[in-house]
Amino acid sequence: MNGCSRPTTVQEVKNEGVMHVITRVAPSIYYEGRDAPTGYDYELARRFADQMGVELRVRVAEDNSGILSVLSKNYAHIGMAGLSPRPDFEGKFRAVPIGVQAQSVVVYHRDYPRPSSLSDLDGETLHLLADSNHEHLIADDPDGAGIKRKVHPGLDAAGLLARVETGEIAYAAVSSNELDLNHVYFPMVKDGFALDEPKDLVWLFPSAQDDSLANAAAEFLSEAHDNGSMAQLAERFYGHLDRLNYVGARTFMHHVENRLPRYQSLFQDYASDVGLDWRLLAAIGYQESHWRPNAVSPTGVRGLMMLTRNTANYIGINNRLDPEESIEGGARYFRMVHAKIPERIPEPDRTWFALASYNVGFGHLEDARRLTQAGGKDPDRWMDVKEFLPLLAQKEWYTKTRFGYARGHEPVVYVQNIRRYYDVLTRITEPDQPAILPERELVSLDPSAEHATDSPPAEENVPSLRAALPPELNLIPPTL
Repeated sequence: MNGCSRPTTVQEVKNEGVMHVITRVAPSIYYEGRDAPTGYDYELARRFADQMGVELRVRVAEDNSGILSVLSKNYAHIGMAGLSPRPDFEGKFRAVPIGVQAQSVVVYHRDYPRPSSLSDLDGETLHLLADSNHEHLIADDPDGAGIKRKVHPGLDAAGLLARVETGEIAYAAVSSNELDLNHVYFPMVKDGFALDEPKDLVWLFPSAQDDSLANAAAEFLSEAHDNGSMAQLAERFYGHLDRLNYVGARTFMHHVENRLPRYQSLFQDYASDVGLDWRLLAAIGYQESHWRPNAVSPTGVRGLMMLTRNTANYIGINNRLDPEESIEGGARYFRMVHAKIPERIPEPDRTWFALASYNVGFGHLEDARRLTQAGGKDPDRWMDVKEFLPLLAQKEWYTKTRFGYARGHEPVVYVQNIRRYYDVLTRITEPDQPAILPERELVSLDPSAEHATDSPPAEENVPSLRAALPPELNLIPPTL
């Protein structure tokens, strides 16, 4: 009988060779990146699975309710829901902290009175996501008795914030880390007050399992904390957020003077080979790596033009960290991307679409163009499509598309940044000419676009990016 005892959960995982994870799509947890799945929780889970020598198999639920349901049936080994421990988890799940803290925050539309406590919302409706921490906090607080709560199953944080942004709803509660990752895109959304103190976000393990896998995860996460890899991962996903409030013009001009001269002839030569304006190619290189030939991302994108391994192999580039090969590869790849954009689309819009495709992928761009057409706008006009690209980050929209979730704000910012970098480079290299190219060139600037200046504004006059990004997305946030 002893020889037939049930194996531990860790043994079961190793025997099967698969670790099953249930999660939801969110920029803080899991999403499909440009070249591979990513997200803070996902990257930790992938490393944990690698350490155990097993495959990580991810299943995506509609929302937290779906995650908790799967876990309660013991249909997954780990649940990644972006939640902190709460009383109703006792006896159902074991929680293991993952190195990030968050709190529940009430936000409001800036045209409504700012609440400073739950009592200020008496008689108001507070909008919530399904199975969020916020609902339980309000239910347990006597001051929340007079608040009407409306739960939105199927919505994510971005969708909820978008409704506050438009004024469709006045008050909502979201997790502070998801607010931080999305706030820059919703300037009409203001912080009200926190419902609790910051608490550890956790992975959840079904109580039907023994403790072996949870203990192994806790040990792995402790080691990741001690060796600094957890802090490095947190910096990757959250470290840039406090730097989004100033313009990167000074940094750009510094690199124009000190880095660009090393690579300018390469940009000129390889841009000429493919019929590209070298300043556009240089602007792409700056947006990708700040002209750093040894730049490497955790997902394996690397080099001055930040090429993926698959892209480099496809176009015949052997050493992505060699600046000449990288620039040559970037020029050839962008020309290929540009060629996929329908010829009927006139310049400069065709180039803006190519840049967006270079960033987010052609499939996601086509999804956004389909949404644009369905919305009664012109799918061949960049100014229309850039309004719909951000919807790819909202569950109610990306579930209707072929290629699913994408961080749709990023290609919009990406294109706008490159346009600004290109404009500055044009003014520097042709100071007596307007920043518009002849029609035969690949790119010409939109005449209605504001021109960046060679001299950055004084610090005290720099506007907040949160206040200025939408709808024009016309500032240059530092990218690295």
